[in-house]
Amino acid sequence: MANLSAAATATITAEPEPISLDLSRTALVIIDMQRDFMEPGGFGETLGNDVSQLARAVAPIANVLAAARKTGMLVIHTREGHEPDLSDAPPAKIERGAPSLRIGDPGPMGRILIRGEAGHDIIPALYPIDGEVVIDKPGKGAFYATEMGDVLQHHGIENLLVCGVTTEVCVNTTVREANDRGYRCVVISDGCASYFPEFHEMGLKMIKAQGGIFGWVAESAAVLQAIG
Repeated sequence: MANLSAAATATITAEPEPISLDLSRTALVIIDMQRDFMEPGGFGETLGNDVSQLARAVAPIANVLAAARKTGMLVIHTREGHEPDLSDAPPAKIERGAPSLRIGDPGPMGRILIRGEAGHDIIPALYPIDGEVVIDKPGKGAFYATEMGDVLQHHGIENLLVCGVTTEVCVNTTVREANDRGYRCVVISDGCASYFPEFHEMGLKMIKAQGGIFGWVAESAAVLQAIG
């Protein structure tokens, strides 16, 4: 595995404009590629969503993940989920809407969105390897009530390559949190997905609007070219 300890600047073709990043201070953040969101019988489907809409993000993420591993880049996976006693799940979150199953209910892959259950885990195609960081989060953003900030500070990270699901919810929330903390975020457009394609499109537009108010947006091919 290569070592990125020495400064290595790369320019990514992105919108609203190209961005140059020090790769030694850059991490790949893969958000919530969990079975509960991606597969039939999980939380996403209980809300009435077509989970097949998210499958399109898997291959682009896998390609970037392979490149990041080859270069020795810090890789962070996140998982949204709750303690078995639901002590970290607000009633407003549990009680919303009329899903076929609620958070904590028994489902085909164990209790819905509960840490330690099969559905809570990351899909096999993107499964973490030894040395990669896994952040368990109770909310939509990766910084709320987690060790995310400490991990990034410990590794001297300034820039984030962000992908995962869903574009308009957990990806957008994490990017906004990161932006407020001073991190440069490049969102990998085809490495994100939504149950609603129009929300995916608008979620990306929100990030790159007004000169990149929350960050930059780039295709996985541009990211691969820059870090490869």
